[in-house]
Amino acid sequence: MTPDPSAKDPAKSRFLVLQVMRLSGAVLAIFGLSILAGKIDLPRIAGVALFLVGLFDLLVFPMILIKRWKTPNP
Repeated sequence: MTPDPSAKDPAKSRFLVLQVMRLSGAVLAIFGLSILAGKIDLPRIAGVALFLVGLFDLLVFPMILIKRWKTPNP
């Protein structure tokens, strides 16, 4: 039997979520660095906060999702 092409593959959607999370984290981190460098006129604390949240989204949060989505051993 051939697999149903209309069936959703959870791996594809999870991969997409991970990539979007990483991309948004990189954008936030770059935006925060731009504020810290003085390219964007916002308070310095906003730059620090955006940079740290961006790093978390880029490095830590995808690992949390991967561990949560891991298939348990039978």
